[in-house]
Amino acid sequence: MDGTVLVADDDRTIRTVLTQALTRAGCKVHATSSLTTLMRWVGEGKGDVVISDVVMPDGNGLEMLPKISQDRPGLPVIVISAQNTIMTAIQAAEAEAYDYLPKPFDLPDLMKRTAKALENRTRAPIRETPVLDADGPEEMPMVGKTPAMQALYRLVARVMNTDLPVLISGESGTGKSLIARSVHDFSDRRTLPFVTVTGAELADIEGPSRVLARVKSGTLLIDEIGDIEDEVQARIVRMMDNAGEHSPRFMATSQGELGALMDAGQVRQDLYYRLSGATINVPALRERVEDIALLTEHFLLRCEREGSPKRWLSESAAELFRAYSWPGNVRQLENAVRRLSLTARNDEISRSEVEAVLGHQPDTGPVLRGGETEKLSTSVARHLRRYFDLHGAILPPPGLYQRILKEVEAPLIEIALEATGGNQAKCADLLGINRNTLRKKITDLDINVTRRRKLM
Repeated sequence: MDGTVLVADDDRTIRTVLTQALTRAGCKVHATSSLTTLMRWVGEGKGDVVISDVVMPDGNGLEMLPKISQDRPGLPVIVISAQNTIMTAIQAAEAEAYDYLPKPFDLPDLMKRTAKALENRTRAPIRETPVLDADGPEEMPMVGKTPAMQALYRLVARVMNTDLPVLISGESGTGKSLIARSVHDFSDRRTLPFVTVTGAELADIEGPSRVLARVKSGTLLIDEIGDIEDEVQARIVRMMDNAGEHSPRFMATSQGELGALMDAGQVRQDLYYRLSGATINVPALRERVEDIALLTEHFLLRCEREGSPKRWLSESAAELFRAYSWPGNVRQLENAVRRLSLTARNDEISRSEVEAVLGHQPDTGPVLRGGETEKLSTSVARHLRRYFDLHGAILPPPGLYQRILKEVEAPLIEIALEATGGNQAKCADLLGINRNTLRKKITDLDINVTRRRKLM
């Protein structure tokens, strides 16, 4: 690398590490713990790239970005921050930072980004920074420092001021609607209506026109697009094609991956291509285990602000939280924390109290019984490894994915139908799928449905 890098961070260790790494890479480095000094260097024309923390003893690094852009147009600024929330990423994007990384950052990654900034040494034009609603974003539980969440933050920041349709996929309870709302609230349409609709609201012939009249030029979120019947999906396509002069921004949520749902015949191809302008995949909580402690602390603080006593998890209770699979994701975590905040006997929440709460929720067996039973995923993995081993060095026949899905789907639907006495409406609700989807699967899998009176 060739160039001069200005580093501003109040952490001496970070300044030392960055100075050594950048110097070894061939850069000249000026490091400071003061924003005032940084701005003086910028004003004097020093530096080809800036690496700056957000919270500094004498100010906020993000608030300096417009001034830097004014004094030194084209000077790239890489923002690093320990504030691991979506708000930091959004504010960095709105202030036209060249790049944003959370702390603790990966040093090789930061070096690559710095090298790229030195090569480019240009930035996009400054846009007006929106006024943020202090009562809204602070309550958003989109908290996380894991790579998966940081990637999500950056994607939200990139798409929020485009007009592309946005498809948000993820399991129930991951916060899909919350992300849709944040995209709207920090977009150029934030002063316009944000309207969420279900398939039922679009089912009659006048439904689309009523919805468009409500949303005007704002944002329209279609909830769980994969559960909407084909006829209504066709109506949505026509609505998107003929939205008129005041066309809204279209967004949709889906629990399943929309491409797979299209392949399975649950989503129309023309609707898929209209909605998939930008795709945001929200990770399940079990895929970002390192964020569980941050989220727990966030919810405990929220409970405290609402009048509950100050609480915290004991070390063993925190271990149980970390080990639990959280099938209901962030929503389930919040409900568990709220219950514990109200019912805990002491300020420190014990492991036994956590067990009592999680014991009434699904998928706790492997955690609470110390491994006497195993998770379904573990059983499936063992079965699949044995299946591959039986084929030796030869791969199994093509089409394995659909064969495995069929093996899992058939008993799941059969047992769910048995549990609901053959009532397909109740079974569809239990499984969380559309009734028409259930009927199609019953036919495709050749499942025999027997209506009977439930005895319990």
